[in-house]
Amino acid sequence: MASAKTTSRPRVQAGGMAAQPAGLKDNGGKIDENLNLFKTDRFDAESYVQAKCSLSDKEIRHLCSYLLDLKKASAEEMRRSVYANYTAFIQTSKEISDLEGELLSIRNLLSTQASLIHGLAEGVDLDLLSSSNQGVSVPNGVSSSEFREPSNLEKWLDDFPDLLDVLLAERRVDEVLTALDDGDQVASEAKEMHTLNSDAITSLQNAISRRKQKLADQLAEAACQPSTRGSELRAAIRALKRLGDGPRAHALLLNAHLQRYQYNMQSLRPSSSSYGGAYTAALSQLVFSAVGQAASDSLAIFGEEPAYTSELVIWAIKQTEAFAELVQRHALASSAAAGGLRAAAECVQIALGHCSILEARGLSLSPVLVKLFGPSVEQAIDANLKRIEENTAALAAGDDWLLTYTPAVTRQPGRLVSVGGTSVYNYKLTISSHRFNSMVQDLFDDVGPLLSMHLGSKALEGVYQVFNSYVNMLIKALPNSIDEETTFEGNRNKIVRIAENEAQQIALLANASLLAEELLPRAAMKLSLSQGDDHYDSRTRPSDRQSRHPEQREWRRRLATSVERLKSSFCQQHALDLIFNEEGNSNLAAIMYINIDGNVDEIKWSPSLIFQELFLKLNRMASIAAEMFVGRERFATLLLMKLTETVVLWLSQDHSFWDDIEDGPKPLGSLGLRQFYLDMRFVVLFASQGRYLSRNLIRVLDEVISKAFAAFAATGMDPYSELPEDGWFDEICLETMDRLSGKPRLINADRELNSPTASVSAQSVSSITSHGSS
Repeated sequence: MASAKTTSRPRVQAGGMAAQPAGLKDNGGKIDENLNLFKTDRFDAESYVQAKCSLSDKEIRHLCSYLLDLKKASAEEMRRSVYANYTAFIQTSKEISDLEGELLSIRNLLSTQASLIHGLAEGVDLDLLSSSNQGVSVPNGVSSSEFREPSNLEKWLDDFPDLLDVLLAERRVDEVLTALDDGDQVASEAKEMHTLNSDAITSLQNAISRRKQKLADQLAEAACQPSTRGSELRAAIRALKRLGDGPRAHALLLNAHLQRYQYNMQSLRPSSSSYGGAYTAALSQLVFSAVGQAASDSLAIFGEEPAYTSELVIWAIKQTEAFAELVQRHALASSAAAGGLRAAAECVQIALGHCSILEARGLSLSPVLVKLFGPSVEQAIDANLKRIEENTAALAAGDDWLLTYTPAVTRQPGRLVSVGGTSVYNYKLTISSHRFNSMVQDLFDDVGPLLSMHLGSKALEGVYQVFNSYVNMLIKALPNSIDEETTFEGNRNKIVRIAENEAQQIALLANASLLAEELLPRAAMKLSLSQGDDHYDSRTRPSDRQSRHPEQREWRRRLATSVERLKSSFCQQHALDLIFNEEGNSNLAAIMYINIDGNVDEIKWSPSLIFQELFLKLNRMASIAAEMFVGRERFATLLLMKLTETVVLWLSQDHSFWDDIEDGPKPLGSLGLRQFYLDMRFVVLFASQGRYLSRNLIRVLDEVISKAFAAFAATGMDPYSELPEDGWFDEICLETMDRLSGKPRLINADRELNSPTASVSAQSVSSITSHGSS
């Protein structure tokens, strides 16, 4: 009984408090002395306040300091008092809880006994005895007690209901279940062996049914109590299932776990200042722990019966949906709307991490979370991409287009990383490109762990779109840019600082090429790394790892296409600067070749000025590119190759030029043909020397020379007989190249045999139409 329990309680001193430390006593004595003034009967509050109000500034400050010290001492005393009596408080709370349970049991027992006595008084349970004696005739003048003694079965039938009521009142569940099983067995045997009449069997079965229902109600009430321990809950559910009410037992089990975690959630109060990740972690722990425990209990009690497993799965999905709604409302929605991809990704990672633990128990709830969280995370990605575009555009408006090394940035307090995610890989970019790269790196860092949500494609497409927009701004930074895409809506109103000199304009290409070829593909590899690829090595070029990822290979090709647009705009702009002067007149007109035959005495053979300027421009750009494209010389070579091709292609496709050459009023003379061939030979030689003589350039040069020869042959003269030998042209071209380059003049015998120009005629130039062949 509860009264018989002995409990160990902390000894209390005469003052009603547990023993206190000596220091606390001294502090308390001082406080008591300070408060004696307020305890006296003669204390006048009004006079005390007036006296204090007349204090000087110094006295007021002293009083404030005194009150603050008194406040600190009071708080310290409170803390020490709590710590000193904490153990006693906990023990007392436990004893009170035990006493409450025992009082509840006593109340139930008294209530049951009272109802039992009341029922006996009215003769409710006497039907069983009378029914067992039906059909037995008593002779006249003889009492029933004198007729015969009751059998053991009859005595058992009389005592059985009382026994069940006592066991139910004392909540001895296992004994009640055993007694009910015995009653069912007696009823079954009596029916088979006809040891009892039908009325007695029916009465017994009714008594058993009523007690079963009462026991089921008791078990259900216990299961619904939040204070019921896990072992007690499982015992109650097992007992209820043993009574034959499995569906109700399973529903009560799930509802008990639901009520338990909802009760625990009452202490979880999210606020606008709370950390979303912390709230998500706490909520995930509550919800998925409850779901996991419910799954374990269900499997232990009900096994893998389809009906119960289906009900468990439906219930778990419902709880997951409710959890997702709470996370959306209190943590995810605000982060997604503000573009806080890192915060949103962290919330989702925490939720998916807790959810994945349940997969070992046969519950795969991650797809439910992925479906519910997907729109919010996509919203965060879109907002993040928009912020990348806006920040980059803002910096491009004031970018000086000077390349600098990677700046170190701090993304979070105490976490220092370099832009690009590695401290061993250094590179040069302008300010806006550094910002673009760092923000894209952060984006891939945040999206990488969320690939189970199938966000990789969306992230790649979004980065391509913002990169394409950035390339449009770079194109707009070129002087007099005429690229059509820069007039699209979204770029029309963006202000971009113009790159005025060649170094700044080549820096635009350095930005785009380094981002597209190295930095962005290297960042995108984090998506593949999150899917379980081999260990990531930042020193490995992205091109060496692209073959395994067709989607990223196609994405990289699209990035290269955007860079190619910038390169084409750059080359077209510089080609136009060479071909046209400030007044808009062409520096590459047919008249410069047609009229030369009328000025034979004034001729000093050298390549035309426009091609000399092209040679100088290419040399300047090659020198600048050598500093900007360290380790990426191929891109610089391709750039100069494309610029040379652009100028020659313009000549090839200039219809007015060829109309004047072929059908003009004055035909092309032998001297004009010689000058034209000298210009083309000059292009071949300096392109070969600079190692940017492409096959396409050779083809176009061959075509324009053939067209010039055909136009001259139309006058009835043989072009091959009118031109000097190739050595004559080569000597003039090489002399011009040396003069423009500032090199000392060398005779042919002194030229280095291994120099780029030593074998020009025999190698690259050999494919150009030779005037010496008929």
